[in-house]
Amino acid sequence: MLAGVALFTETAAETFAAKPLAGIFCTGSPLREAIIHLGSQASAVAQLPEYFAANGYKNPGDAFNGPWQYAQKTDKHYFDWLSGHQDLQNAFNVVMGISRMGQVDWTEFYPVEEKLKVSSPEQTLLVDVGGGAGHDVAAFQKKFPNLPGKLIFEDLSIVVDSAKDTPTGITGVGHDFFKPQPEIVKGAKAYYLRTVLHDWPDKQAATIIKNIKDVMTEDSILLINENVLPDQGVSLYQAELDIAMMTCFSSLDRTEKQLKSLLESEGFELKQTYKPAVQIPGAGTLLEFHLKK
Repeated sequence: MLAGVALFTETAAETFAAKPLAGIFCTGSPLREAIIHLGSQASAVAQLPEYFAANGYKNPGDAFNGPWQYAQKTDKHYFDWLSGHQDLQNAFNVVMGISRMGQVDWTEFYPVEEKLKVSSPEQTLLVDVGGGAGHDVAAFQKKFPNLPGKLIFEDLSIVVDSAKDTPTGITGVGHDFFKPQPEIVKGAKAYYLRTVLHDWPDKQAATIIKNIKDVMTEDSILLINENVLPDQGVSLYQAELDIAMMTCFSSLDRTEKQLKSLLESEGFELKQTYKPAVQIPGAGTLLEFHLKK
């Protein structure tokens, strides 16, 4: 089979030699990790027919009780399960890095200096919710070094504690966004979520949004950066990502209409949508929400 897909060549009877392409599966290359990551989902995808038959052919809506839990016979969330499988966790981390390569940063098509202004350097300018180890906030600070205001990234304590060489002026806050937001992030000018909501079905996503809303002021804005699906003409790549979100997270990549409906249900209104000049499948779209008057 490997000779048939050109990874090996048959040099004689019952004798095979690896071709150059085969080497990537042995060297720890990003492609190798991508194959490992996608392969780890295959068994759950294969069991989707059985899952739907057992659950009345309804879209899953609970991140802790969906196709992944059914296939793996676990009650753990995908991320919790993944943390117990270090090889798969590493592959996942590599693939997440690949997915961001070549994408236009949101600051390239959003009027940052016009929209993100604070009256005092003591006020918080931006809170990156679910911001990992703070790389996005650090890039923001580097690009806009003269913008006044504090910068904060927020994630689980274990993630924030792993952050190294955080630049001066940036604060990491360990927090579970399913719990009420801490006082330190209250009253910020902007709250930013990058590909956070697509990891969670509406049931859990609404809790994340509500907790952010509770610390916002009338002047605060909520920036949602997501892989927004078109209303029609979804590409194969986008559809595959959507299936992956359903399989692993009981969630989905939403359309703008679906995001608008979700946020409106929690007291927000869509102010404006921003997109890069060249929109490729998987590229981020930025939606600016304000508190509903």
